[in-house]
Amino acid sequence: MRGLFVIATASIALAAPRDRACAQRQNVVTSPREQFGFAIGDDYKLATYTQFERYVRTLASQSNRMQLVDIGRTAEGRTQLMAIISSPANLAKLARYKEISRRLATASGLAEADARALAQEGKAIVWIDGGLHATEVLGAAQLTETIYELVSRNDRETLRFLDDCIILAVHANPDGMELVSNWYMGERDTLKRNTNIPRLYQKYVGHDNNRDFYMSNQPESRNINHQLYWEWFPQIVYNHHQTGPAGTVMFAPPFRDPFNYNYDPLVVMELDQVGAAMHARFESEGKPGVTMRSGSSYSTWWNGGLRTTPYFHNMVGLLTETIGSPTPTKIPFVPDQQLPRADLPFPIAPQPWHFRQSVEYSLTANRAVLDIASRNRETFLFNAWRMGRNSIERGSRDSWTTTP
Repeated sequence: MRGLFVIATASIALAAPRDRACAQRQNVVTSPREQFGFAIGDDYKLATYTQFERYVRTLASQSNRMQLVDIGRTAEGRTQLMAIISSPANLAKLARYKEISRRLATASGLAEADARALAQEGKAIVWIDGGLHATEVLGAAQLTETIYELVSRNDRETLRFLDDCIILAVHANPDGMELVSNWYMGERDTLKRNTNIPRLYQKYVGHDNNRDFYMSNQPESRNINHQLYWEWFPQIVYNHHQTGPAGTVMFAPPFRDPFNYNYDPLVVMELDQVGAAMHARFESEGKPGVTMRSGSSYSTWWNGGLRTTPYFHNMVGLLTETIGSPTPTKIPFVPDQQLPRADLPFPIAPQPWHFRQSVEYSLTANRAVLDIASRNRETFLFNAWRMGRNSIERGSRDSWTTTP
């Protein structure tokens, strides 16, 4: 009888991981092609926000890896949506993991031993957005494909991401996607399609919506800032943009010197660490043409944007600038971009370029970010507390300055 009990107990123990894996794998969901009639990244094709909203609602109804949250209304009255993606087990304890992230980020009244225990228990919170600048149509496209991949793929790496991370996938400008996609698809002659819409793609500020994140004048900025700084306190905030420097495919961190010394040094160190992981993954996947630092003018000194305001909240803010359009283009010949150097270690040759290739590069970048967040989950969480404590200590000291 005792032997039977031991065998039964062992069988239950062995079955538990299988049951968890099976629970994650029970995800037969609608593909973008089935939903839209075309694949994300197909030439001359863009989905509208109305179509995007319908699709993510469908995915949320089909998948146990995803919850959909209404984070507020846009300037034109649309619903701005955030997809929360993780393992079913994590989603069942979402309130607990959100509270852990908040306590570590705010740091007040939390001893180091308690912070370490919370970091060990918690999950890395990773924000990935798209569509902020609506004519930079890759942002919304990669967001759609990323959500689909995370709720449908069953490879070991994806399941690890879902176990270790909570991904906040957020559309940053629903009104703009609706306007630009309707404008682009409204031209019957595919060869004449373009994104040069003759009006602001955000009702009041257009492209300057990315100058509003320290002011929160626009409803979309308020919706996003509320999630970032009142609800979730993510450790990593990834803001997708276009376009890449001529003769390359993408600019990705690290950013050029000098860095903004007003931030905690850990922000800069973690930013460079994540950037290095992105570049390493591009090279390991044989994707050339990604530059960094001196490859463009981007730095950590512009303080009003969606990826830079998080630095003041001790979060890793990521920016990528990527080429690509549903109308096929070409990578031009730029002599300076043909010889490898420290900030462009893997140059790309001049060639025709299709939108799907840009989507694939964005997916690689997203997975690189999720990979390092997964592998270093506990460190990112604990460092959020450490930077919070550093901020409290600096703010508690007398200081003198020669400027106001």
